[in-house]
Amino acid sequence: MSERRPAFTTSSGFEIEAVYDRREAALDAGHPGEFPYTRGVYPTMYRGRLWTMRQYAGFGTARETNRRFRYLLDSGQTGLSVAFDLPTQMGYDSDDDRVRGEVGRVGVAIDSIEDMHRLFEGIPLEGVSTSMTINATAPLLLAMYAGVAEERGIDRSTLRGTVQNDVLKEFIARGTYIFPVEPSLRFVTDVFDFCAGEMPRWHSISISGYHMRESGATAAQELAFTLANGLEYVRRAVERGLAVEDVAPGFSFFFSADRVFFEEVAKFRAARRLWARLMRDRFGAPEAGCQLKFHAQTAGSSLTAQQPLNNVVRVAIQALSAVLGGAQSLHANSYDEALSLPGAEAARLALRTQQLLAAETGVGDTADPLGGSYFIESLTDDLEARAREYIARVDDLGGPVQAIDYMREEIHRAAYRHQRAIESGELEVVGVNIHDDDAPVEMPKPPDFARLEGDQRHRLAELKAARDASEVEGALTQIRQAAAGDANLLPVLIDAVRRRVTLGEISHALRDIWGEYRPR
Repeated sequence: MSERRPAFTTSSGFEIEAVYDRREAALDAGHPGEFPYTRGVYPTMYRGRLWTMRQYAGFGTARETNRRFRYLLDSGQTGLSVAFDLPTQMGYDSDDDRVRGEVGRVGVAIDSIEDMHRLFEGIPLEGVSTSMTINATAPLLLAMYAGVAEERGIDRSTLRGTVQNDVLKEFIARGTYIFPVEPSLRFVTDVFDFCAGEMPRWHSISISGYHMRESGATAAQELAFTLANGLEYVRRAVERGLAVEDVAPGFSFFFSADRVFFEEVAKFRAARRLWARLMRDRFGAPEAGCQLKFHAQTAGSSLTAQQPLNNVVRVAIQALSAVLGGAQSLHANSYDEALSLPGAEAARLALRTQQLLAAETGVGDTADPLGGSYFIESLTDDLEARAREYIARVDDLGGPVQAIDYMREEIHRAAYRHQRAIESGELEVVGVNIHDDDAPVEMPKPPDFARLEGDQRHRLAELKAARDASEVEGALTQIRQAAAGDANLLPVLIDAVRRRVTLGEISHALRDIWGEYRPR
C-alpha cells in the first residue's frame, strides 16, 4: 500500500519508521529518581506532587500586572512567572526617549524597587515561587526582588523562585543583550555566587532552549545548544571558586514543548540523561548536581493568527508532551497570543488546560508512562546521539563563547528550512496552508499603551524628585567601582535599588565601565 508522504521525519531530520520493534530500541532506561534520570528526577514524579502551573504574565504597569497575577492565583495557579517589557530587558528606564512607544507592550515596565513593590502588592513573597524571565538585567531585577523582601522584613534566604539569567542564548538567538560577552558572564556568575550564599532556595539561572527553538532550532539543536551553554555556566562557576555541589542544584532549564509530539517527549528524556552523564563525566558532580529539572512552555511560534481557536488544541497537545516528558513546571500559551497580549479569559482557559490534564486524564498517575515504548526509546537514543555531535562541534570551536556564530548560523538554516517547508506545503499547518478559509478574525481591543506609558513616566518623575540625589550619585559611584574590579555586584546593587536608584541609571553606569556588545 502506498504511503501518504515519501518520507516521515521529525524536526531534527530523523526518519520515522512505519513500525518499531525490540531490535530498534534500547529498553534499559532505568528507574525514575535514579541516575541518569531518563525516566524522571523523582521516584514517583507527579504521584507525590504535580508540576507547578506557572502562567507567564506581564503587561503595562506593575499595577495592571498585579491584577492579572491575583486573577490567576485566584483561578488556581500555583506559581508566578513575570514577563518584562523590552525597555526593562534592555536596561532603559521608561522615561528614556529611546524607548518611546515600547513601554509596557510585551511585558511589565519595572524602573525601580517601587515598581517591584507594586507588582507584588498583596502577594506573600515568602509563600509563593516566582520566576522572572530576564537576562541582561537579571541581577538588577533579582536585587529589586531581594530588596522588596528586605523592606517587608522577609529573610531573603527563604525566597523561592528562578531568575532566567541566561545571557549566552541572547547572543545566539534572542538579541536582548547589553554588555559584551565576558562582562555579561561575570554578571551571571555574580548571581551564582550570591544565591549560593544568600538565597539557597533560589534557582540562580534557567538555561533556556526555548528561545532558540522559537528562533527556528530543531529539537536536537535546542537540546544540544542548551546543554552546551549549561556546561559553560558550570565551568564559569567552578573558575569563580564555587563547588559544583553548591551551584549545580540551583541550575534549572527551560525548554519548548513543540509540535512533533513524540519527539518532544523523547527530547525531555534525552535532556535529563545527557545532562546527568555530562555533569558526572566532566565535573564529577554528585547525583544532586546531575539532575536536570526543567520548566516547559508550549510553542509560541506554532500559534497561528488564522483560526486562532485552533491554538487551544495545539496548546493542549503540547502541554501534554511536557507532562509526559516529566516537566517540573509548565506554562500553557493563550490561544490569542498570535494576535495580542492574552486576554483574561484566554489566560484562564490556558490555565484550565493544565488543570484538566492534572485532574481528568490520569497522565500523572504513573512516572514516565511512555517509557519502554520502542518508538520513544529509539527517539531518545537518536536525540542524545545527535546532541552529542553538536556539543562536540561546539567543544572543537573552543566552547559556547567562541561558537556563538556557529550556533546562530545553524539555527538560521533550520528556521529557513522550516519556513520553506510551510510555504511549499510539505509541512502542513491547519488553518494556514490546509483547511484554510477567509473567515474574519476579531482582533481583541489592546490596552491604551500611551496612557500606561504616561502613567509610568509620571510615577518615575515623582520618585526621582523625592529621593536624595547625593545618595543616588554615591551608589552609582560604588557600582562603577565594583564593576571595574572583581567584587560581587549583588550587594552593591541591592543597596542602590533600596536608595531608589533606577534600572536605567544602573545599566548606564555599567555601560560606562563595560561598554556594549556589537555583533559581528
